[in-house]
Amino acid sequence: MPHEALFTPVQLGAIALPNRIVMAPLTRCRADANHVPTDIMADYYAQRAGAGLIIAEATMAMEGNSAFGGREPGLYSAAQVAGWKKVTDAVHARGGRILAQLWHGGRACHSLLNAGAQPVAPSPLRIENDETHTPQGKKPYEVPRELRDDELPGIVAGFARAAENAKAAGFDGVEVHGANGYLLDEFLRDGSNHRTAPYGGPIANRARLLLEVVDAVVGVWGRDRVGVRISPLNSYNFMLDSDPVALTRHVASELNARGIAFLDLMRGDFFGVQQGDVVTPARAAFKGSLLVGMGFGPEEAEQTVQSGTAAAIVFGHHFISNPDLPARVRAGVPLVEPDSKTFYSPGPRGYTDYPVMGAV
Repeated sequence: MPHEALFTPVQLGAIALPNRIVMAPLTRCRADANHVPTDIMADYYAQRAGAGLIIAEATMAMEGNSAFGGREPGLYSAAQVAGWKKVTDAVHARGGRILAQLWHGGRACHSLLNAGAQPVAPSPLRIENDETHTPQGKKPYEVPRELRDDELPGIVAGFARAAENAKAAGFDGVEVHGANGYLLDEFLRDGSNHRTAPYGGPIANRARLLLEVVDAVVGVWGRDRVGVRISPLNSYNFMLDSDPVALTRHVASELNARGIAFLDLMRGDFFGVQQGDVVTPARAAFKGSLLVGMGFGPEEAEQTVQSGTAAAIVFGHHFISNPDLPARVRAGVPLVEPDSKTFYSPGPRGYTDYPVMGAV
């Protein structure tokens, strides 16, 4: 059988996966204007239920932190919980497993998306040389307001409430989004965090908020249904760190001590600005299930699992255009490339209309 290692079962904490092909959290902007998941989202995720695990798209843990043109989903209202329940029911009806990814946009948010509220961040440093989509067209990112230390318990509590809502919505667990230049990642990396103690300066201080959020979410779900995503090298959203290897080692060690279900590591940089090996220090420090993603094809994925480096591989853009991705990998057929022009557009085009293998 092609890629045999990818089709052996694996246990991530309390979550049993029938294969090791994981669907990455992929922003698709198909929620409604109140950040409520729509019926078409249920169709989309159900189509991809053959994944060993689906990690749903970045989902607002707290109201007023929109960063994706106002169409990303949330998990802070009863209507949003009900909308997500349709999604999880649809995935479970197909035999799948799905996690919520809990997220705060931080300085990637914009006042035009959030009733005039200034975005917040660890330090008043904006995302440079880029623009975001707003109701008034593309606009430069704004200088964020620096969060006070006494506001941070409220952030932690917001993630905990979202974790409770994820349980009510029928998810199988949650992933804490600590990657890609959003709030928790902004605290982690010294290019965006210029604070002093207790939440700035040394790596241990910069990691404090992420770990407090993880502890709060574990308090809701238990450690065996909680994962964490980090991206120590990714420069997306104007992110840099002076020592990503040391940062990886510290965060992985702290998460290992907590015994969480998995660590989801983005191994590279979308833009190639930062280079290095973060997989080796993560693997050395984190003894549990390590998920690795970014740029994998089936052959490299097979080798990485076979070597014991990763428990499973996270696939991103190929899950957009190959709803039956595991079946295609198993059959050894070529993968379809997605149309990037429809990644964030409304409606079914480029979302639920990619055919399964063999369909006309």
